[in-house]
Amino acid sequence: MNFAFSVIAFLILATAAAAMCLRQLVHVALLLVVTWFAIAAFYLWAGAEFVAFAQILIYAGAISMVVLFAVLLTRQAPLSPSLTPAHPGRVVAALSLGGAVAGTMGYAILRTPLAPASAAGPVVSVRELGMELMGSPLAAVLIVGVILTAALIGAVVIAASPGTTKEEESS
Repeated sequence: MNFAFSVIAFLILATAAAAMCLRQLVHVALLLVVTWFAIAAFYLWAGAEFVAFAQILIYAGAISMVVLFAVLLTRQAPLSPSLTPAHPGRVVAALSLGGAVAGTMGYAILRTPLAPASAAGPVVSVRELGMELMGSPLAAVLIVGVILTAALIGAVVIAASPGTTKEEESS
């Protein structure tokens, strides 16, 4: 392993672990953005430039903004709620299920034969791949983008509109 891979792997694991441990949803969302950028850096390191740029545009850009809007517009609880500790049975079940998933993935990874570099298939440039993916469905992608933007603006308007409070209802 080289140094760049080690740094990228550490950044992915550290930010994902920190996101799981924090209680503030805004901080979690921001750490996930860093994690998604680190995953894009891994794709760049691995030579998958198109996937890396798609990762940045879709996850670090669009999905992170939707998550941040959702967190900021729907938060009704105080910033630091008192949380009760998890039931020990839930902790054991979560660790067991996580271990089972990790074991299954490890088994699948270890049993997968590595193909020689010559069997990788045809080499396609990022430009060719982008032209193939964005050639004919471009209109549909633009229409979906406009619909999602309108939905997000509608959510902001609904969330920002003043609602009736209990004091107004009683008078």
